[in-house]
Amino acid sequence: MMIKGKPCKVLSISVSKTGKHGHAKCNFLAVDIFTGKKLEDMVPSTHGTTVPVVKKTEWEIIDIGDEDELTLMDESGDQKTDVNLPTIPEGMDKKIREAWNEGENQVMVTVQAAVGLEQVVAFKTL
Repeated sequence: MMIKGKPCKVLSISVSKTGKHGHAKCNFLAVDIFTGKKLEDMVPSTHGTTVPVVKKTEWEIIDIGDEDELTLMDESGDQKTDVNLPTIPEGMDKKIREAWNEGENQVMVTVQAAVGLEQVVAFKTL
């Protein structure tokens, strides 16, 4: 769901009783899918909420530039150059660099996209 303009994964929902104005409230505890920060939102139970479309794709690392920019290729041979090494969680960028080892190893990354943002969220060495 979207909380404060950020795409989030809901961790828990609690529902309060109906008050004197007649609406129960839903309290959402969620985590931002890109930064990992916890966010909270309270919405009347009769109201709707917006849900982002989240897409995950697998890419192979072709090159890692000096400025942490990635050159990626998918299974069909399409290339992508507009994604950088992740800054969150801390240290993941170094682990990806070490796993790639200047092109010695084949490394696949998972790129998560939502609301116009893209970020590497996982990697594996083949």
